[in-house]
Amino acid sequence: MDRYIIVEKRDEVAVVTLNRPEILNAWHKPMRSQFVEALLELEKDRSVRAIVLTGAGDRAFCAGQDLNEAKSFDGETGSGWIAEWERLYGAIRSLSKPLVAALNGVAAGSAFQVALLCDFRIGHAGVRMGQPEINSGIASVTGPWIMREILGLARTTDLTLSGRLMDADECHSIGIISKIVPQADVLTASLSLARELGAKPPVAMRLDKQWLREMTELGFRECLDAAVRIHREAYASGETAQMMEKFLAERASRKA
Repeated sequence: MDRYIIVEKRDEVAVVTLNRPEILNAWHKPMRSQFVEALLELEKDRSVRAIVLTGAGDRAFCAGQDLNEAKSFDGETGSGWIAEWERLYGAIRSLSKPLVAALNGVAAGSAFQVALLCDFRIGHAGVRMGQPEINSGIASVTGPWIMREILGLARTTDLTLSGRLMDADECHSIGIISKIVPQADVLTASLSLARELGAKPPVAMRLDKQWLREMTELGFRECLDAAVRIHREAYASGETAQMMEKFLAERASRKA
């Protein structure tokens, strides 16, 4: 089986790497599944006190959804797709151990959302983050909910409707990148922070993270219900598939 997720243990810290560098580590079903399985295993592993999440290569943390997978969705498969994200986001939100995102490049769409669900984010000056889903015809539901919890409604509206990507300085200024370091130092700095967090009292860490999750659980569930309804309508309209085909064709022509 292809290893779309690589797990490496460095003493008490586990490094989880999204491993599809040829397509900027974009999500597809097998990678989503392997990622959830890795998190569940690390949650059970008592020797692991903290987790660092990063992407393979030097271009992207993760470019978001693989449009080659999503372009074939219809109303039913589009809504069923949300169940996979519910499991993935739920696995992140349920972690009792601190999770640090080592941002080695762009984090877009669902990858931006995953990064925001991490406890801390460390990046370099070339990192870009945002919610460009509208540009490829994807309606955003989970993204705006996660962003609103962290950024407020005004910036959430900006990022959702414009589809623009923020540079590292803007991300740092609004607090979603905790620290900017030289590109070569991103993983080292993330490991250092993870070790510091992993040394905290584990019961207090677990209970603090549990309460942070409980405070937002009702909204999370409401968001998922809305996502099923909205994605069913969006994919059934045919517009999403048309826009994805156009986006992929334009990208292919730029590479030619």
